[in-house]
Amino acid sequence: MTPKEVVLGFWTAMQSNDFAKASEWLTEDYQGQWPQSNELIVGRANFVAINSAYPADGVWTFEINSVVCEGNTVVTDVSVSDGVRHDRAITFHTVKEGLICCQREFWPESYPAPEWRQAWVKPLNG
Repeated sequence: MTPKEVVLGFWTAMQSNDFAKASEWLTEDYQGQWPQSNELIVGRANFVAINSAYPADGVWTFEINSVVCEGNTVVTDVSVSDGVRHDRAITFHTVKEGLICCQREFWPESYPAPEWRQAWVKPLNG
């Protein structure tokens, strides 16, 4: 499988909300990096545990907005929702020997556009 196919397989597994199944796309020594909160998830078991314990208001959905690949690096822009939360995750995946060994993930917070820019911009949606 190509690195892109591996990452797409991971996101398909995440869509099932079966995080143990999704972890099968990860190496045993997987590292999940959340730079914004200075956290590191080490190993498949911790990936499953943290995703299973994450407070949610419903079933998680994952919609891939874009995928960019170069060599063993795949970057995804994914809309994530539990029915109440509507977020976006930008994830840098490193694929090694057919599995994801590292993910560096950013969850940008949306914010209202500053008024001073209104003369030069319009809303992306609507």
